[in-house]
Amino acid sequence: MTALICGSVAYDTIMVFRDRFKNHILPEQVHILNVSFLVPELRREYGGCAGNIAYNLKLLGVDPLPMATVGKDFAPYAQWLGYCGIKQDFIKVLEDSYTAQAYITTDMDDNQITAFHPGAMSFSHLNRVPTDRGIRIGVVAPDGKDGMVQHAAQFAEAGIPFIFDPGQGMPMFDGQELLNFIELATWVTLNDYEAQLMQERTGLTPEELAQRVEALIVTKGAQGSVIYANGVRHEIPPAKPTAVLDPTGCGDAYRAGLIYGLLEEFDWPTIGRIASLMGAIKVETYGTQNHSFTLHAFKERYRESFGLEFPDRI
Repeated sequence: MTALICGSVAYDTIMVFRDRFKNHILPEQVHILNVSFLVPELRREYGGCAGNIAYNLKLLGVDPLPMATVGKDFAPYAQWLGYCGIKQDFIKVLEDSYTAQAYITTDMDDNQITAFHPGAMSFSHLNRVPTDRGIRIGVVAPDGKDGMVQHAAQFAEAGIPFIFDPGQGMPMFDGQELLNFIELATWVTLNDYEAQLMQERTGLTPEELAQRVEALIVTKGAQGSVIYANGVRHEIPPAKPTAVLDPTGCGDAYRAGLIYGLLEEFDWPTIGRIASLMGAIKVETYGTQNHSFTLHAFKERYRESFGLEFPDRI
């Protein structure tokens, strides 16, 4: 029982500017902008959608297979994945590129200035979906454009059901291209902003989109999430975090919960609650791969969060 997660693997370099950008950027001088920010706080985190989803699935007891293209600087990340017990069979190292990297500077108003270098991610199409590894579920998450298109087609050709998760990659696609993904996908997952953008580009309301797939999942942050499946709208309550420290990666944790629930063949209200709790646990910790729990503790917290017993496996 495994899932193949096609998406980015990236380094996130996060810097904190102990002031406000607005105090140093003069609106009347933006045409000659030349500023420098002193950032005494710096963290380098392991990230990327495929890496984050795989990490969360491993916590849930699933043996995931991330598929990504990375660069010559991948060694520290590879060591981390090895420590976590995550297989790297479908991670291709390109020696003439750097691993994708995001450089994020945050100020005291939580404004962010981000520079993203896609690096090896742009060559994700060099990987091909395998057909001989017993893959039950696939994921097409943000990645190089050609890779996302080709991997969706390869999943469909192989008869492997997959989740289409356009995320930050959505701006790369026009309405027809998004409709092509929807035609091939089994499930689609979006946040509320992406759902609005999807409607604008395809002309499909969430209800109409849900009619074209087995389920449409829309997350709404602290307001919970909604799952449209089989003509039914399931309102999924949020799980309450013990602290709200860092929302980065919460969407990937939520998606890991979806995959786990689908692999276990739970019903949609249960799947949604598992995913909701995964997001809440992630927000309690800085970074996207620094939280941890045992499956026993997760089941106990599920009961405490929703007043329901964690279901037995089918």
